[in-house]
Amino acid sequence: MSAHTETFTVRTHGKGTTEITREVAGIASRSGVRNGTVTVFVRHTSASLVIMENADPSARRDLEMFFEKLVPESTPWFSHTQEGPDDMPSHIRMALTRTSEIIPIMAGRMTLGTWQGIFLFEHRRDPHQREIAVSVVGE
Repeated sequence: MSAHTETFTVRTHGKGTTEITREVAGIASRSGVRNGTVTVFVRHTSASLVIMENADPSARRDLEMFFEKLVPESTPWFSHTQEGPDDMPSHIRMALTRTSEIIPIMAGRMTLGTWQGIFLFEHRRDPHQREIAVSVVGE
């Protein structure tokens, strides 16, 4: 059994999804693991990770719009607003999604489906640097 870890940063452009599949696949490949798992973790409380369709960008736009309507910034009873009106909604959106994803590795490759990609989901309006930690375990 072997383990390999790496981190990388992603510069976001504000709210929305940024595909990180290629970066994670590169780390999985460099690990030398043929059969095991890769765990991807975002080290922030106002961004999350999702596995989502990567063929048609409208699927991601619909996801983003859904969260805008589900947790609007205009919610008047939020008290955690020191960093702006998008602060508390970003924390709730993160809590409703995930901060980590686990993907099986078989024969040296992640076993994502044909139309699946790994995305960083930025919930804040302004651009941010987001740190992603990746751990690959297996044989």
